[in-house]
Amino acid sequence: MALVVVRPAAAQAPAQTAPAIDFSGLTFGSYNMRTDSAAKAALGGKSPNQFSIDRVYLTFRMPAGDNGSIRITTDVFQNTTAATNGYYQGWAIRLKYAYFQYTSLKGSFGEGSSLTGRVGSLHNVIIDQEEAFWPRYLQQTGVERTGFFSSADVGVAGLLTLGHKWGELYGTVVNGPGYTSYEKDRFKDLAIRASLTPFAGTATNAYLKSLIVAPWYYRGKVGSSFAGGGAGQVGPGDNGAITDGLTRNRYGVFAGVKDRRLSLGADYAQRADESEAGANTVATPRVVADSTGRLIDGYIVARPFEWMNATRRSALALIARYDRFTPNTSPTSPNYAGTTPGYDYTLFGASYEVNQRFTLALDWQQTSPKGFPAATGTNIRPTPKQSTVYLHWQATF
Repeated sequence: MALVVVRPAAAQAPAQTAPAIDFSGLTFGSYNMRTDSAAKAALGGKSPNQFSIDRVYLTFRMPAGDNGSIRITTDVFQNTTAATNGYYQGWAIRLKYAYFQYTSLKGSFGEGSSLTGRVGSLHNVIIDQEEAFWPRYLQQTGVERTGFFSSADVGVAGLLTLGHKWGELYGTVVNGPGYTSYEKDRFKDLAIRASLTPFAGTATNAYLKSLIVAPWYYRGKVGSSFAGGGAGQVGPGDNGAITDGLTRNRYGVFAGVKDRRLSLGADYAQRADESEAGANTVATPRVVADSTGRLIDGYIVARPFEWMNATRRSALALIARYDRFTPNTSPTSPNYAGTTPGYDYTLFGASYEVNQRFTLALDWQQTSPKGFPAATGTNIRPTPKQSTVYLHWQATF
């Protein structure tokens, strides 16, 4: 009788699977027509108009080891600055977000809590938070539109998610100029935000449940124009250099509620800036001046048909917004004696959801100077009134 030896099959190595890539996108643009007299005067009494692709955000998310992940978001834009568009006047791609993050201490500060660290090009403290309440495809949030700081910057950040749905704490240390510029000086900017949602875990009312109050603070500096020194300069550093930075501080608070039937948002923000004049020489000394600007804005996105019947989804939304920006709350120039000039920004519009991924909006936007003194030969002229009618579109995928 023959002896049959059965050998065990060789163990097979587990199949290698590629990490999952989460890809999503957002693109928006408009057809717009200027209707103000200043724009018409530059075109023989006719209204300038154009089709525009405002932004294309392509976002890639991917695991990067245990508890790690990466995010990369592109920002497609068009260079519309006359001084620099000789190189290329079409649409271009740049990086907006590009960071690695590591999450730890899950549940250590209560149910749902965690601590996350990020490094790379990442969110600044408040703009991304507010864009969850405001339809960005119509216009930037007030803080970004008035130049408080960029929506993203290169540096490091920490995100503490509080337990029991109480909100989060977010802090950053970044270069300062924003993601659209290279680092221009040796200074770094620090910022912190506390997003508090006191009723998220307990309230049954949708508006209370979504209520957020987010105070924030941003402390920064920019380098002097005379940081390198030079012949004849009289600064305290080598070769007459000015080594101290110029103040660039901001702070504010955002409050909002978000529901399909009604979303509300409001901002109060202030900025303190130092500027310099002169040549930093004995004959023409360097003079530092400071100014304090203020922003107040509020907006509403409402679906009135869903007020009447909350169980039936409505594609129509009505939108309104008002910003008041005062570049200097205490002007010292004699030209502005007794006045506090500022700019009003107004938006009225209506949007319609064509389907779950595509939205159209017809809106009117106006920026108007307010409170400027009567024109004289010595006054700084304000930016003229600008009025524009838009047909906006947005697609997500």
